[in-house]
Amino acid sequence: MGTAEATFAQHAVWFTEQAGVAGTAYHMALGIRFGGALDRAALVAACAAVIARHPVLAARVGTDEDGTPRLSPAEARPAVTFGELTDARVAEEIARPYDLRAGPLARFTLLTGADGTHLLLVTAHHLAFDGTSKDVLVHDLAAGYAAARSADPTRGTDPTRATDTGPGQPGDDHAGLAAAEQQRVAVDLPAARAHWARHWSGPGDLVLPGLRRLPSGAEPGVAVEVALPTGVVDGVDAAARSIGVTRFELLFAALHALLGRYGNRGTPVGVALSTRAPDQADRIGLFVNELPVAVDPADGTFRAHARAVRDRLREVYRYRAVPLAQAVPGLRPAPAVTPVSVGYRRRGGEPTFPGVAGEVDWTLFCGAARNALHVQIVDAPTGLTVSLQHSPAAIDTEAVRRIGAHLCTLLAAAVTDPDRPVAQLPVLPADELDRVTREWNDTGRAYPEGASVPTLFAARVAADPDAPAVVDGARTLSYAQLDAAADRLAALLGRRGVGPGALVAVALDRSWQAVVTLLAVLRRRAAYLPVDPGHPPARRELVLADAAPALVVTPTATGLAWPTLALDGVDLLAGPAPTPTTPAAPPTADDLAYVLYTSGSTGRPKGVAVRHGALANLLLGVRDLLGSGPTHRWLHLTSLSFDISTVEVFLPLVTGGRVVVASTVGALDGAGVLRLVRAAGVTHVQATPSGWRVLLEAGLGTPAPDAAGLTPTPLVAVAGGEALPVALARDLRARTTRLINGYGPTEATVYATMADLPADPDEVTIGRPLPNVRAYVLDGSGRPTPIGVPGELHLAGAGLAAGYLGRDDRTAERFVPDPFGRPGERLYRTGDRGRFLPDGRLDFLGRTDDQVKIRGHRIELGELDARLLDHPAVAGAATVLRPDADGPRLVAYLVTRAGTAPEPADLRRHLATSLPQAVLPTDFVPLDRLPMSPNGKIDRAALAARDLAVDLPRPAATGPTRLAGTGPDRPGATVDPDRAGSTMDPDRAGSAVDVGPTGADAGDDPVVAQLRLIWQEVLRIPDIGLHEDLFDLGGHSLTITRISGRIQQRLGVEVPLDAFFDTPTIAEIAEIVRQSGKES
Repeated sequence: MGTAEATFAQHAVWFTEQAGVAGTAYHMALGIRFGGALDRAALVAACAAVIARHPVLAARVGTDEDGTPRLSPAEARPAVTFGELTDARVAEEIARPYDLRAGPLARFTLLTGADGTHLLLVTAHHLAFDGTSKDVLVHDLAAGYAAARSADPTRGTDPTRATDTGPGQPGDDHAGLAAAEQQRVAVDLPAARAHWARHWSGPGDLVLPGLRRLPSGAEPGVAVEVALPTGVVDGVDAAARSIGVTRFELLFAALHALLGRYGNRGTPVGVALSTRAPDQADRIGLFVNELPVAVDPADGTFRAHARAVRDRLREVYRYRAVPLAQAVPGLRPAPAVTPVSVGYRRRGGEPTFPGVAGEVDWTLFCGAARNALHVQIVDAPTGLTVSLQHSPAAIDTEAVRRIGAHLCTLLAAAVTDPDRPVAQLPVLPADELDRVTREWNDTGRAYPEGASVPTLFAARVAADPDAPAVVDGARTLSYAQLDAAADRLAALLGRRGVGPGALVAVALDRSWQAVVTLLAVLRRRAAYLPVDPGHPPARRELVLADAAPALVVTPTATGLAWPTLALDGVDLLAGPAPTPTTPAAPPTADDLAYVLYTSGSTGRPKGVAVRHGALANLLLGVRDLLGSGPTHRWLHLTSLSFDISTVEVFLPLVTGGRVVVASTVGALDGAGVLRLVRAAGVTHVQATPSGWRVLLEAGLGTPAPDAAGLTPTPLVAVAGGEALPVALARDLRARTTRLINGYGPTEATVYATMADLPADPDEVTIGRPLPNVRAYVLDGSGRPTPIGVPGELHLAGAGLAAGYLGRDDRTAERFVPDPFGRPGERLYRTGDRGRFLPDGRLDFLGRTDDQVKIRGHRIELGELDARLLDHPAVAGAATVLRPDADGPRLVAYLVTRAGTAPEPADLRRHLATSLPQAVLPTDFVPLDRLPMSPNGKIDRAALAARDLAVDLPRPAATGPTRLAGTGPDRPGATVDPDRAGSTMDPDRAGSAVDVGPTGADAGDDPVVAQLRLIWQEVLRIPDIGLHEDLFDLGGHSLTITRISGRIQQRLGVEVPLDAFFDTPTIAEIAEIVRQSGKES
């Protein structure tokens, strides 16, 4: 073999190796197992014949003066080595590194077991080998073995024929391959670029069960074998003929359909396409080009989907000769072009080795995962074998096994009935379906029939009438006093016409009187309607007009248009004994307990009507989880119009505990709240995460300033109302004895699920359903999603509200029949996204309407906020998608910790460790405080209404960029506009400030001058500006190789290949060269 320039495919493999991200992903291996009758000498001769016939196996890879890789003969040809057959030795041989510059590119090892059997292990680097090469090698080995064993040299293939290297023979070296390939690519390149401009926007996002992250390079991997049932394999052929597709096209369509059912939309899948010409069919070498194939979401039948996949595949086939890196600028080196890839090989029959039993192991795993998931399919006469290769560090192996089961389940249904809609094809096997619908929802628990707040409270009054029930400042009411006050007010309500089924508006702030009022209303078998006095008058009027209450309870007389009862004229504690009336019977489970108004998507609030049975089930379930009892003292900090107030008020009263009313302090007065907590010995506090931040900043968990050395009262924290970030959970859990994270919409009665978080949690979930509550994660068609796959959370069971007051249409829309429950039971569609974890806990993923898509990537705004809050300088964060003339912008609004001023570049680097570059915020705007809704949640609507021109001032293009939002009252550091990403275009911040060849920025800098010359030589462009993007100029991996090689020759600096992707301009590479010069 002479010296030959590497082909495009070989260059791509070599380039990836040089970038250090290949691992052992390019180590290709196969094994041939022989019985004890093996003729070792004949096998060694056959190996030598194969090497002689295919000299690329004995090649090495060097570089020319430009750094361009070239193949040439290694100093020594591969020789068969011998050893003991063990699993460890096989794995060691496969993983043994290649010295590409020294060669050779293949190894032959004959291993012998204790039982006398043998394994010929052949490993070859992908630079010289592909899947079809395995067939060629095995065929030639068998022929060479037969010839070596035969006394008749005309039998089989004469090993000496391998030395015939005349024109047109398989023994020809690779000289000329690269030139011929370049000619083909030049012809097809314009059309390929046009195709990929329409069909490639990057690898995009990926949803897979158990996927923790996307690998950026090869990682130690595991292969999971998938056993396709015989009936499924047989059905593939019949279905393929019926649809009019090939076997591979049908299997590929099934894979795409499965990805779609996981929630992926148009996700590209890499396919290894053969580029062999007919005269290369029996040649060993690398003749493969991996290209991405994406199809539109499968909204119709599987038959239609398979045909669409077929059409797209065949469209891609036209450009199989053109490497993607030639047609698409800026592709980073990686062992795979997409996070999911598929390899398919149709294999012939097993070879025959005369005189000895031989069996080929065609799919020995290289030990490395090339991406998130590689699906290797071998289509052999004996059947289909599927292997799922992955990195356990990136995706759980058990989850990959489930993926295999999902593929089998979907494929079996598709080949049985191709005319079934893809959305209706089953994905979950029976055991997983049972787990997510029945086993993890087996929450049944027997509670007293007819339990309600009035009956449970009455039991506590009877049990310990003198125990303190409510503390409000200097006033303490015992259970007996509270009961008597509620009885007085209930009698007065009765005289005002309040009876069973009535609705009473309670327009009171937190106070002991408000607690009395709630108990009195419930005692009349009426329902209460909280109307927050702190809400805007227009909002209060809207709620009252919609609900039309029979009576409004107010602290003082007002001019309301509704009948009112002013408590300032009622002596609840020492007034006359109530006039005996016929006492109302205890409420039933179906009686309404309260109506609470929440914001509506149309702007019109809607009243959620909650029954007594649902409220009692909540209180008893939380009681059991927390072990609630008479020693517990709950802080009543929340407005009555926020549903978590029901837990603060009623849970202690039905378990013998104490309600400590925060009537004189507000939730934002952290210091005042903590003084009350300490003074009253509060044991339980619940708040939103935003509220907990306020308390932490005020010194929660530390001794009071005037109580040095005293240990704070142990505190149980309950968080709810919005997502609890991990960083906040760690901080909060470290300062409390217990931390409960609760989840539930108002329509499911406060809390539907709860999680008891451990010390120093590394994740925050919403736990499991409360007793008699069920939770399902369903896709858009109402089918359960696989474990680990996001879907919409649906809730069922005893906690569901009756519906929306006077809004039957909205009730029917959100409360739907429960296909998993008993007849007549309902599901509530929460509009929240979640997923089941493998142990049955639920992971909250934000609102369905908080998921945004930007630059081709989907991202949950809550995920961005959570990652920002992991930064040590960030105390509060909320990200909003803002429209702008230049396109949508992700704007992160921040509250920084005292004494810190993080730069946008630092924040972007922090986020880039866990999020794709494309979804990083465009701008960072510091605020003194994030706006809050009346219920203590971050008010994103208020952020979205801010003036973008004020938040994002546009600096002069040539001057330094000030942090967005900084000014005289909030000084901020200045940052480099070319890289900060604060208020400039995130895709290329400095591109608008270009400097031509004679620009002043270049000056007489010899580094810049030399780099410009190299750029111009390699790219063949006469004038290139300092800030022009290499990839915008047509650069790709081959040009990077040449530029890098010339920099090393002329400037003596080896620039890392990754640097050209991160900093693809002359100005930026010049800075790297200068820094390298200083370090050396």
